Amino acid sequence: MTAVDPEVAVDSDDDLLTMPVPAELGGQRLDVVCARLFDQYSRARLQQWIVEGRVKVDGEVLTRSRELVVEGGLIELDAVPLPDHRVEPQDMPLEVVHADADLAVIFKPAGLTVHPGAGQRDGTLQNALLHHFPQSNAIPRAGIVHRLDKDTSGLLMVALTLEAHASMVDQLAARSVQREYDAVTQGPLIAGGTIDAPIGRHPRERTKMAVVPRGGREAVTHYRVEQHFGHHSHVRVQLETGRTHQIRVHFAHIRHPLVGDLTYGAHRVRGGGLDEALRERLAAFDRQALHARTLGFVHPRSGQDVVWSRPPPADMQGLLDALVELDPRDD
Repeated sequence: MTAVDPEVAVDSDDDLLTMPVPAELGGQRLDVVCARLFDQYSRARLQQWIVEGRVKVDGEVLTRSRELVVEGGLIELDAVPLPDHRVEPQDMPLEVVHADADLAVIFKPAGLTVHPGAGQRDGTLQNALLHHFPQSNAIPRAGIVHRLDKDTSGLLMVALTLEAHASMVDQLAARSVQREYDAVTQGPLIAGGTIDAPIGRHPRERTKMAVVPRGGREAVTHYRVEQHFGHHSHVRVQLETGRTHQIRVHFAHIRHPLVGDLTYGAHRVRGGGLDEALRERLAAFDRQALHARTLGFVHPRSGQDVVWSRPPPADMQGLLDALVELDPRDD
């Protein structure tokens, strides 16, 4: 199945139809399964919604009708948009790192939602893209082929032609896109490693993901420690797979959740107490400490390898500087 960025924002269920895949439909095409489960809509309409990115399976956006789905997978269909659901261009600030006739690389700040959803109909990256790149109106979801969670900063690639869109989706599916993240974890990590643990929808909290030993999808995260602190670690993370919230879920799974991530792990003190100054500095950091630093792929027209990199923004760099001062490692 097509891999999608792990930091996909989970939409509210208010506008979604959800159905599990029954045993008799396991292993069949996505459009066939949708036509059986949501028979109030025509197959042609369902196929169009798939292309537009309105269908998720276990939290992943799938944009190809021929994708095969497995028994027990949860299909979410955004089938009932509001009458004014059409995404309109908006003149918003947009930091363009690179742009040519085929694609753009965008720096997304923390706090900016990528796509409109039930809780936010405008003021998103997609609205800004439609203003700055009017040609993206002809591309599904304005050319956005992978996403970052609202409170994750970093680099995103955007297709500006249908050919580029197809190439980028294929590269994500082939796991050939280079994606490296900076993260700050709770608790000192001794060394780097690999987290290989399947991820699926949380069995009780449906807006969250979790490590699901049976029925989850393959998820592999590699990491190395960049800086050791007394009670925290600065790590560089490389993704082998792309699952919803993969980095956040995996580090919570090994009992080292990201600083500031209230969804997957509130701050917990390890190895002794924190002084008051450090507690105040951590409390002031009001998002998960995650930044998409490096993005590399094959240019869809030239066939050349291209790579862009951006260091952490000021808020996260300030957190790292504070840890150097206030949370030194006691060797």
